[in-house]
Amino acid sequence: MKSPQPSSSVSTLFAIALAWCLLIIPSQAKNPPNIVFFLTDDQSTNTLGCYGNEVIKTPNIDRLAEQGTRFDNAFVSQPICWVSRTTILTGLTGRSYGTEGNPELARPDAVETLYSDILREEGYRTGFFGKWHAKMPKGWKREDHFDEFEAIGRDPFFKKQPDGSLRHETEVIVDRGIDFIMNQPKGKPFALNLWFNACHAEDSDRRPGIGHFPWPKAVDGMYDDITIDPPRLNDPAIFEALPECFQTSITRERYFWRWNTPEKYQTNIRAYYRMVSGIDGAIGRFLKALNEAGLTDNTIIVYSADNGYLMGNRGLAGKWSHFEESTRVPLIITDPRVPKNQRGQVSDAPVLNLDFPATFLDWAGIKPPERYQGRSLQPIVNGKKPDDWRTETFHEHFAVRNRIPAFEGIRSERFKYGRYFDHDEEFLHDLQRDPDELVNLAKDPEYSKVLKDLRARTAAVVDELGGPLQPLKGGFNPSTVPNPESTAMVSHKADKDGFVRIFNGKNLNGWTGDPEYWSVKNGAITGTADGSLKRNHFLAWTGSTIRNFDLRAKVKITAGGNSGIQYRSTQRPEFGLDVLSGYQCDVVANTPKYNGMLYEERGRRILSHAGEKVIIDPDGQPWVIDQMPVLDPAPGKWHDFRILVRGNHHQHWIDGKPTADLIDLDEKGRSLDGVLAVQVHVGPAMEVQFKDFRIKHLPDDLPLISPSESPIPATAYGVRPQAKLPKDWKPPIYGEQ
Repeated sequence: MKSPQPSSSVSTLFAIALAWCLLIIPSQAKNPPNIVFFLTDDQSTNTLGCYGNEVIKTPNIDRLAEQGTRFDNAFVSQPICWVSRTTILTGLTGRSYGTEGNPELARPDAVETLYSDILREEGYRTGFFGKWHAKMPKGWKREDHFDEFEAIGRDPFFKKQPDGSLRHETEVIVDRGIDFIMNQPKGKPFALNLWFNACHAEDSDRRPGIGHFPWPKAVDGMYDDITIDPPRLNDPAIFEALPECFQTSITRERYFWRWNTPEKYQTNIRAYYRMVSGIDGAIGRFLKALNEAGLTDNTIIVYSADNGYLMGNRGLAGKWSHFEESTRVPLIITDPRVPKNQRGQVSDAPVLNLDFPATFLDWAGIKPPERYQGRSLQPIVNGKKPDDWRTETFHEHFAVRNRIPAFEGIRSERFKYGRYFDHDEEFLHDLQRDPDELVNLAKDPEYSKVLKDLRARTAAVVDELGGPLQPLKGGFNPSTVPNPESTAMVSHKADKDGFVRIFNGKNLNGWTGDPEYWSVKNGAITGTADGSLKRNHFLAWTGSTIRNFDLRAKVKITAGGNSGIQYRSTQRPEFGLDVLSGYQCDVVANTPKYNGMLYEERGRRILSHAGEKVIIDPDGQPWVIDQMPVLDPAPGKWHDFRILVRGNHHQHWIDGKPTADLIDLDEKGRSLDGVLAVQVHVGPAMEVQFKDFRIKHLPDDLPLISPSESPIPATAYGVRPQAKLPKDWKPPIYGEQ
């Protein structure tokens, strides 16, 4: 790939305007402003109040928009984290900064000098705190390009503090930013980058809610009292109209991690909204500190995102596409030096993340390097869009080409063109008539001239920016089938018997819990308690939620111990990050009526004692309809546990003998999907171990047993509840109700 340089035939796409670059700009402004750049991850414009979301609470960001400029047509050149962030640092598109054999990896010459280096040379103190995620050449050091630098990543989002408490990365990043301005030398300008990991999902943790979209504690419970509208473009026909490369790519795979059921969608969208509100609250805290330091009047605030986000629309998740949800991002710039009558303006100018470094340098009174492919946004913020401003933008995506369809194309005021060159697929959308991009006009004869023109313009820009990419090596690897029979099997491989091994026998990869209580010992998951626990602690599997399944494990527990295998559970962060509620197969030594029974943690509690065959009526009352022999497995020895769940039919076994057989007809109380976990319980000191953990995921759409199919006999009697009962208590009889 060649290293592109601006030429006399620079296209109107970027309107680089050599005359602009050659203007004589003072090397220093008389009173150079401070610059604070907030950059979020995976955020579309429809998740902010100032962009029209009437549900989400973002008062501080909305206030920035009221006091500054909100851009309605802000885009990224490539919608993926590391390319977008490197573009911001370098002022170059991914195709321009990359190497020929690996276009995602920056060339040494392209990243030798970042905008932060130029600002430092002109007297700025620079800081960077937060998500980095840029792919730099070997030997390149991030710390050399900022006065203060600390990479603060996710996985986990919650960082353990010196006092042992946990603090969310959003809060930690802002803590560092406040420390930075509190130590700012008087009279010296600064440029501070606070780049959040939120709202990126924790991809390795697919537990809905606090697992997949962790939020700061300050916003606990927010949005729990509302139902958020489903994705607007969630008609299955929209997905079915997409090419196969979309239907089988990561964008579809991750849809099943996040959005594929109404329950999962509600849990995750509320969690995502909390992440946004958590960012907003942290920004509010920073702005207060900025004001208290007396720096507000000469500090420009920039708020944007590294790419957009598909949140269930089109049956997809993630970013990585030519669609508006992927490329369009929020952008708010608040410059306190702008006259009051120009504050609160909304600009329709097409702008790009490419423009940020030129803008930062322009604010500082520094001439931007000629290699920059964007241009300063300062004139627009000051109230006048230049007459020669671009009218179209170029977009591309080529990261992870073997699993994400690569594209390139142009978006004009009316039309959008995108070609997925590894798959021989083209898209053409008329944005005036079809703003949702639901109609592909690429094969419509009426638009053949438009298509031909946009093809040629795309090819010209591609050549200008570095030339076509090398052919894809190894072919495209699908990530999923479009409509899997069992969505829990997405991202997992089964053995010849259909089972997925969910514990590797070596470490707790794929599981999460407090290491104070959980470890691997002698090849087994091991939970320990010393008799002083104040609450139960769980170790949860992060691989997926589970719906219908056949679970097998070997279990050993010490005498007096109390544990369980939790399934179809929900996280309960209000009690603790590792607390869950849901169905449980109890593992209890020395108490036969509890060992293998069906219990509901933090819910309906005992649903059936061991040896009871039960039907739960539609009102939630469990009735014993039959008895099974009760076992008394010895403590301190390995026993085979099995849990089989099909629809609303639950069955447990220990050593091949049934311990629970229950049909749950309670639509309000039951769960059909949820998290898998194991537990250590308050009570005596104990040790419980699990090994040979494997699960067979059964089809999602197994039928539910109806009341008419499972009538409760008149002789059935009520399950003894978990409560202190009178000595003369007698179970109710179903036929006498």
